[in-house]
Formats: sequence, C-alpha cells, structure tokens
Amino acid sequence: MTKTIAITNQKGGVGKTTTAVNLAASLAALHRRVLLIDLDPQGNATMGCGVQVASPSVREVLLKEASILSTVVHLPYGFSLLPADQTLANVESKLMTVEAHERVLEQTLVEVIDRYDFILIDCPPSINLLTMNALVAADSVFIPVQCEYYALEGLAGLLKTIHHCRRTANPRLVIEGLLRTMYDGRNRLTLEVSEQLLKHFDHSVYHTVIPRNVRLAEAPSHGRPARQYDMTSQGARAYLALASELIQKQATGQGQVRQMEAQDG
Repeated sequence: MTKTIAITNQKGGVGKTTTAVNLAASLAALHRRVLLIDLDPQGNATMGCGVQVASPSVREVLLKEASILSTVVHLPYGFSLLPADQTLANVESKLMTVEAHERVLEQTLVEVIDRYDFILIDCPPSINLLTMNALVAADSVFIPVQCEYYALEGLAGLLKTIHHCRRTANPRLVIEGLLRTMYDGRNRLTLEVSEQLLKHFDHSVYHTVIPRNVRLAEAPSHGRPARQYDMTSQGARAYLALASELIQKQATGQGQVRQMEAQDG
C-alpha cells in the first residue's frame, strides 16, 4: 500500500529539502519504489537531484496541461522525481479559479499512486495553497526540526494547520514524526532543544538524528543525494538509518493517530 508523506516546516533552513532528497534516495536503496514531488517554487529538490527543468514540470501537471506520467523523471539514483522550477510560483492564482482547488494534487496522484511504495512531497517553507494541496493528498506529515535557537518557532502554527486540515479536508492525516536535523551532540543548545522536543512530542520524535555534516551540505551543489556523493559520510548513513526506521514504523503501525489526537487536544 502506498504511503504519501508531506515533508514540511513553515520555518525555512531546517533541512526540509535535504531530508526529502536523501530520504527518497535511502528508501530507494532499501528497494522501495519512491516518487519525490518537488512542490517548492524554489525548485531546490529538483536541482539537488541534478535535474535541469524544462517544460513540462509539476506546474503543468497541476494545471492539467501535461500528464503526470509524461512529466515524471526517472533518476539514476533509483527513485523518480516530479520536478519544479520558479514558474511554479504563479500557479496559486490559477488554481484558485479551479473547483476543489485544494484537492488538485490528490486527484493528480490517482493516476500513479499504485506505482510507488512511498510518495514524498517537498513542500514550500510556508502555509499556502501548494502546502494545503500536499496536506490534503498526504497520509502523514514529516516535520524536520533544526536543533538550534527558535527551533519550536512556527511549529505550533503548523500543528494547528494540520489539525484544521484533518477536521475540514483530510481526516486520515497524521504526524509521521519529527526529525532532529543539524544535530551536534557536543553542543549544549542542541541537547536542550532535543530535550524540549522529546518532552513535548515524545514518541513522535524519530530516534535517528541528522548530524551537521560537510558532505551532506556539499551534495546538492553536485546535483546528487548524499548517498551518491559520499556513501560513507555521516549524513548519508544517518538518512539510511532514518529510512530503515520509517519502514519499521510503517510495518509495526505505531499509534500515529493516537499521538496526533493527543497533540490536537
């Protein structure tokens, strides 16, 4: 059964796109069929996969000017990509004229959903119509959180948005988990932020942490996931561990709905 996961945090610079690209590559390395959807007008996930976008892209797919099957790019890293570029920025005004405009992505995915084990959606760093399309299409939400000052900034707002989406448009939506990124266990602030996350969110926080890692930071400029750039790097190994933990959680069905309901309350 396909699992669709929206990767989002309305605070930028938390490792959202890094997580989307490297989790996709790591799940593929564990023999899962993966589609990564770049829904961010910055197109960073697309560039991080080494794809130079030419029309069509996700913009044309959302506007029904191209089919998703003809637009998906099959990458040499073992997963597929629905690419984006800066032209996606003007799609919201056009989508607003469409009936059920928050369900366009959900309706689009019907054509391909059975082809994949995981569909990962890299969302914009804001709550807008594109993000709402991702939340309506998704089964769960994956939230990267930077282990630095102001880490919890905006998180309360995001949780309210998720709760609102559950009540009004997508009752199956749950929190997949929170991922601690840019983690430095030698740093006191990192440890304090980590303790706060564990205190407030408990079992929703993934055991795996993503360290600060030079090779992980370098990989996007080479148009490759960290695994293909330097398989032995700490960053690449961490994302492989994260993919394993995600698969294990899915297999054991750890009470995500219960966790989400507790947080809503």
